[in-house]
Amino acid sequence: MDFQYYFFLFIVYSIIGWIIEVIEKLVECKRFINRGFLIGPWLPIYGVGSLLITIFLQKYEHDPMVLFVMGMVICSILEYITSFVMEKVFKARWWDYSDDRFNINGRVSFNTMIPFGLLSVVLVCFLTPWITSLYNLINNHHLTIINIIVFIIFITDVVITIIVLLSIRTDNKLLERDNTEEMSKKVIEVIKNQGFLFKRLLNAFPDFRHVGIVIQKKSKLFRIKLKNYTDKYILRKEKIKEERDEKLNKLEYKYNKKREKIKTKSSNKIENLSKKNK
Repeated sequence: MDFQYYFFLFIVYSIIGWIIEVIEKLVECKRFINRGFLIGPWLPIYGVGSLLITIFLQKYEHDPMVLFVMGMVICSILEYITSFVMEKVFKARWWDYSDDRFNINGRVSFNTMIPFGLLSVVLVCFLTPWITSLYNLINNHHLTIINIIVFIIFITDVVITIIVLLSIRTDNKLLERDNTEEMSKKVIEVIKNQGFLFKRLLNAFPDFRHVGIVIQKKSKLFRIKLKNYTDKYILRKEKIKEERDEKLNKLEYKYNKKREKIKTKSSNKIENLSKKNK
């Protein structure tokens, strides 16, 4: 298969992923939300994940259990890396599973791993063969034209979105405050005031949080822990000093008492010797 085929799969699965998430939010929020950080109806993470599964796991088509486990692992690694990279590049956390019982740094959750595994089985065993058969029915000339047009639209979407995201990052830098709650309100206010693209991003990612907020929360928690450790250390140090002073006082008392006793004995001996000499 050539580049056109894989690009076709990438776009189709990106659109399918977008449809899945839109339906999920429609059921959850009872309203339409354009999911994803791109403007168009596609989620590239689904496209990339589907390509990886198609390329590397096609050989396990007749072994659903292995396919399920491997698909779960590949998709979870992809989700973790995507979350990490987007956070570092755009200084924002786009999704957060911290409230889920089993999660890894809030980036990956056990609740999403199972669906990833099931989708991998459905994708390799049913969807990809069906999409491939449709692909083979399309005239090569027409397919090339379609792919070029979609590619241009997709790249334009990516460029515009990156500009928007970098603008959000720039504005957020101006909003760094010691007050975490105040900063959170300001970030959301800036996004809402920036127009349609910003509002769409906020709707698509209601849990969007500027990394500065996360860092400040962690920093505040760290300062509290550091203060507790410092207080404990000071108390421990004072206790050790008191114990040491107490021991020194006891030793000094014993020493003085013994010295006094020796002195008394010496005085008695000298007195006795004086009497004898007389």
